[in-house]
Amino acid sequence: MRMLEKDEEEADIQVSWQDQQNINEFSKYNNKLQLLEESYDAKKTEKEYLDDLTSELEELELTDEEALVKYRIGEAFVSLTLEAAQERNSKAKEVLEEEIEQIKSQMDDAVEKMDALKKVLYARFGNAINLEKD
Repeated sequence: MRMLEKDEEEADIQVSWQDQQNINEFSKYNNKLQLLEESYDAKKTEKEYLDDLTSELEELELTDEEALVKYRIGEAFVSLTLEAAQERNSKAKEVLEEEIEQIKSQMDDAVEKMDALKKVLYARFGNAINLEKD
């Protein structure tokens, strides 16, 4: 009995058309997951900003309810009553939370499909394939 050289070990593995399709599908889900993670992080940061804004609006409520506040809509700031600003902020948070849940669901789906493909590919190729993130 002898140890196989690394080149000999890899040379014995034949990649079928179905194997290549599985590898391509794994790669597709991996890229999708990466984009979803970036989007998820951006949405979480935006939610933190809205939470901070909620705190600021609550503090303003203690001072003067009649005062107008500057509220950012897109690239512009508009003057709104405190109540209108709080309503907009509340609606924006609800929409953002729904978007975060959708992204999280898509991420979970992609991870589930990647795990299934990992099992198939590792069973076929063993240590000759690396599907883990660095």
